Amino acid sequence: MGSDADVKPGTLLVAAPTLQDDNFSRAVVFVIHHHDEGTLGVVLNRPSGIPVHDVLPKWSELASEPQSLFVGGPVEQRTAICLAALRTGVDAGEFSNIVGVNGPVGLVDLDSDPDELAGQARGMRFFAGYAGWGKQQLAGEIDRGDWHVFPALPEDVIAPPDENLWARVLRRQGPPLAFLATHPGDVQLN
Repeated sequence: MGSDADVKPGTLLVAAPTLQDDNFSRAVVFVIHHHDEGTLGVVLNRPSGIPVHDVLPKWSELASEPQSLFVGGPVEQRTAICLAALRTGVDAGEFSNIVGVNGPVGLVDLDSDPDELAGQARGMRFFAGYAGWGKQQLAGEIDRGDWHVFPALPEDVIAPPDENLWARVLRRQGPPLAFLATHPGDVQLN
């Protein structure tokens, strides 16, 4: 399960199978910022069906398939956020328009010129809104068993939505956590 102490930029918050909040049921959240005042991340597995081109036309050609906006969370859904998984050997510090989050994953400045990043990223994902927790809020939710905390892989950020990212992340943890990947959610439906 983990604790709040395990949360840092570049970790995943994976919803427990029993978490029934509509915003976070079976969600995989990539943590972008975590500090004493709170935590900010984006839900990786909620495609919206809205083409990136309709919202950020100059960035659309760099969007990973499907080239649609993802719902990053329930907060500030008119705010666009972009994460890039950079190619091997490319360092976020080389660019003025990327803030490194963890390893090859960086937060992209969407006010910058997309041509600067052409060919530098393995993929980019665009999000509307984000998930946020106030001071000690996430710690309470982790202690209650709502979230599991795991390290992220760069591929998680750009995983196609047809893959069940939630189950895949749980399976790679090995037993006994891997068994949660087949949990029905509502045990009364079992």
